[in-house]
Amino acid sequence: MLEVANIVLPVFALIALGYAFRRTGIMSAAAITELNRFVVYLALPALTIDIIISSSIEALWQPGFIIAFEIGVAVLFIPVLLFHWMKSKNLARATIDATAASYANTGYIGIPLCLLAFGKESLPPAVIAGILTVSFNFAFSIILMEISSKKGASIGAAFKDLAVSLIKNPLIVSPVIGGIMLASGIHFPGGVTQGIKLLGSAACPCALVATGLFLAQKQETTSALVSIELVLLKLIVQPLIAWFFAYHVFSMPGIWAKTAVILSAMPTGTGPFMLAEMYGKGAGIASRTILLSTIGSVITLFIWLSVL
Repeated sequence: MLEVANIVLPVFALIALGYAFRRTGIMSAAAITELNRFVVYLALPALTIDIIISSSIEALWQPGFIIAFEIGVAVLFIPVLLFHWMKSKNLARATIDATAASYANTGYIGIPLCLLAFGKESLPPAVIAGILTVSFNFAFSIILMEISSKKGASIGAAFKDLAVSLIKNPLIVSPVIGGIMLASGIHFPGGVTQGIKLLGSAACPCALVATGLFLAQKQETTSALVSIELVLLKLIVQPLIAWFFAYHVFSMPGIWAKTAVILSAMPTGTGPFMLAEMYGKGAGIASRTILLSTIGSVITLFIWLSVL
């Protein structure tokens, strides 16, 4: 139990530190934007490239892991989307709710926690889950939001806008760069490699502090019942689904199975809030769900790490 506490507590201590620094005014609102930009544009892409070029294609190709993780997302996303859409008659708000119920914080909390819990061997699956989350899963949510916002306008234009935004996303570009280098056998010069490693090592602590800064923002007044529903689905149902498929359906290395479950048990990431802000709908539900799921995950992650 003490061993698990030593894994969980440092992660949430850094989140709490960011929260406290923002609440006390030591770090301003501008720090949220700037630190987040550093993590997204420099630190996490560097960490992603470093992990990929340090691995092998055989080690990274684990289709069972990908399917188990994505089934956990789909089994929540689709029913929540349909139920909330029928209830509210609003596709945009239903998309925000469905994303909040299934969008795991794989990058900012998942990677640091997996590193502490399972060591460097867990970083490749953590990065793959992060790529799936910020590319495929987030892209699907954007498509639904575009369809909702355009209301009969060209869906082709929505896909074009989406493609451009994905191409510009460093979290999408970095694994492509790493994959090309791994497949081609090209290597960076030694000094460049060390620079990438230095940047990558800053990703985990900065991401956790950035999470705390984000959570310290004032929460909009919204229905607590909806957020509680989404949090229960995210923290309890999603990891149970991933556990079933990772351990009882697909064959994969033990470390990959554990990582699939832990990453599925992550609290809601900032994706749904970003969607809500971009389209001006559902920000209150998104931010409250992120806050409550992050607090609740202290307990649920402790339980999962103890069981696994």
